[in-house]
Amino acid sequence: MRLELTPRLDPSPLARVLAPIAAFMVAFVLAGGVVWLLGRSPLAALQVYVIGPLSDPWALQELVVKATPLALIALGLSYCFRANLWNIGAEGQYVMGAVLGGWLALATHGTDAGPWVWPAMLLLGVLGGALYGLLPAMLRVRFGVSEILVSLMLVYVAQLTLDYLVRGPWRDPKGFNFPQSVTFDPAATLPLLGAGRIHLGAVFAVLAVLATAFVLGRTLFGYRLRVTGEAPRAARFGGFDSGATTLAVFAISGGLAGLAGIVEVSGQIGQLQPTISPGYGFTAITVAFLGRLHPFGILAASLAVGLTFIGGESAQILLKLPLDLTTAFQGLLLLCVLCADALVSYRLRLVRRGGGS
Repeated sequence: MRLELTPRLDPSPLARVLAPIAAFMVAFVLAGGVVWLLGRSPLAALQVYVIGPLSDPWALQELVVKATPLALIALGLSYCFRANLWNIGAEGQYVMGAVLGGWLALATHGTDAGPWVWPAMLLLGVLGGALYGLLPAMLRVRFGVSEILVSLMLVYVAQLTLDYLVRGPWRDPKGFNFPQSVTFDPAATLPLLGAGRIHLGAVFAVLAVLATAFVLGRTLFGYRLRVTGEAPRAARFGGFDSGATTLAVFAISGGLAGLAGIVEVSGQIGQLQPTISPGYGFTAITVAFLGRLHPFGILAASLAVGLTFIGGESAQILLKLPLDLTTAFQGLLLLCVLCADALVSYRLRLVRRGGGS
């Protein structure tokens, strides 16, 4: 006897909507079992991971700060994934956006630069991420090289480039030999929204959600992505240039990842250092699929996954749980989302020997 997956002729729309929610709940139950095996109470972990942050005003602000880069990167990835192209290197594009935008902050450090600095930094961040995202796209279009491998390998190039810069030419001479740049001037720092922790980057994330919803749902370009991803032959017969589509979506994806990088550096961290990301570029893949590649779904998913970052930091302090458990949970969440999607689109059948079911 064996198990087989057979396509459902008419998948339930309600099941597609509820699948990410069910996946999130299953992932929490499985993570609770791991916490129990580690000798901690799953209910206490639920309190620390979810209930505590949602009932603390400061933690809610931090949740928005964490969700901002996740939403920006995941929105960019949705362009690629809808076109059936796989940008796995958003982490590197995030880093290169921070590097190029941060260069301007360091170049104007200590001068009387005006309020034009941080807008110019944002533009350079978008440019850095877009150019870095175009590298795997051009190699795919010109030579047929796998964009998955190239974009992934370029992540390590970007991380090592940043590491070299902050340990070498960009290191703060008064930083006690720590691998970090000087602290950015106020002119190179994103304005805060009110007296809390939320900065202007959160507004950019919301605007990106609205713009993406319009582009994907109301423009010919969005229709091209949908056709290219679902029916490549139909796209070719319709006259859609697959090479131009590849270059466009990777540029958009990289640009939004680069924007996330410079927003994080200039809005929260305030300087360049090797650890400017806890893995946002990879976690955003989970966010994109948890949000079903829909802009508003991605916004909700970024808040949900951002909650795991806040809860993971609290659990490390209060319950002495390893911070790596948060990364493991995010990977488990991605597996649950993929399994839920598979069960919505396919039916499990138990097949006996001889073909009976």
